[in-house]
Amino acid sequence: MKITISTRVQGHFLSVKSIFNQKLFEALNPPFPPVKLLQFDGSEVGDMVGLELNFIFFKQKWISRITENETSKDEWFFVDEGIQLPFFLKFWRHKHRVIRLSETESEIRDEIQFQGRMALLTPLLYPALYGQFLYRRPLYKKYMKCP
Repeated sequence: MKITISTRVQGHFLSVKSIFNQKLFEALNPPFPPVKLLQFDGSEVGDMVGLELNFIFFKQKWISRITENETSKDEWFFVDEGIQLPFFLKFWRHKHRVIRLSETESEIRDEIQFQGRMALLTPLLYPALYGQFLYRRPLYKKYMKCP
């Protein structure tokens, strides 16, 4: 299943790119489930991101590897793919795109592909995952006050 969420922000796309760091990553985490950052190498190919999700009665690890990173004259993107996922996910691929709209405005586009552990679980996960990424929109606008 696929989810795409776009957010227009102020700033040239390369300025927006420079804000994609550990501080922003931690700020984008929604209130539930609480997330403990175990590892954050960055967004270059081969970098790893490790999380521990706290579902109150149990915890789950989520580890992703950055598999792509590219910058062109109008866009920067990187892709993280899940290599150790929470029990409810079978597949995860998230393409983070920053697209130049003008010299002073960019679009951040989250393109997510996922599969639940069981086929029936996939559509049930959609609303929760969609909400988790919709939560990011005002945070992107807050953090992307780029020169």
